[in-house]
Parts: sequence; C-alpha cells; structure tokens
Amino acid sequence: MSSEWPLWEVFVRSRRGLSHVHSGSLHAPDAELALRNARDLYTRRQEGVSIWVVRADDITASSPDEKDPFFETASDKPYRHPTFYELPDELAHM
Repeated sequence: MSSEWPLWEVFVRSRRGLSHVHSGSLHAPDAELALRNARDLYTRRQEGVSIWVVRADDITASSPDEKDPFFETASDKPYRHPTFYELPDELAHM
C-alpha cells in the first residue's frame, strides 16, 4: 500500500533555473522509484533538467512558531554584517 510507503519531497531544477525548487511530495518504496515517479509527475512537459528526492523523515526544519527568535539577527556581533568589512578594489564585482 502506498500509505505504508515513505513520503518523499521532490525538488526540480528547471531549464531556466539555477536552483532546485520544491515541486511536491509523493509516496514510494525506495529512492529509485521515487525519482522515476517524480520525473513522471513533475516534469511531464520536459521542463526539468535535474530532480532531487528526499525522504521527508530526513528533513529537519525550523518551527514557524519560533521564527522571530530563530531568525533574529545578532546585534552584538557586527562582524557578521558585510558593512563591517572593507573590500579591496580587485573585488569590485562582489
């Protein structure tokens, strides 16, 4: 039964994109079948050039309830801000 199979999260990189974007989820018994099913489900129009499948159980995420303290900047550590550093002229492209 597919309800007993693990849940996989699918990320697809499009032909015009530089990064993988979450496209959806699916159930599959193993990584190979998850990859094949993801190809069939999420790249029907041949828009993808790369697919990642990741078991949902293997993903660790921050909690939306803790977004304010988790993402709050450390104001006592100014060296983390790029304005603290002076870049040499040779690095003008940065």
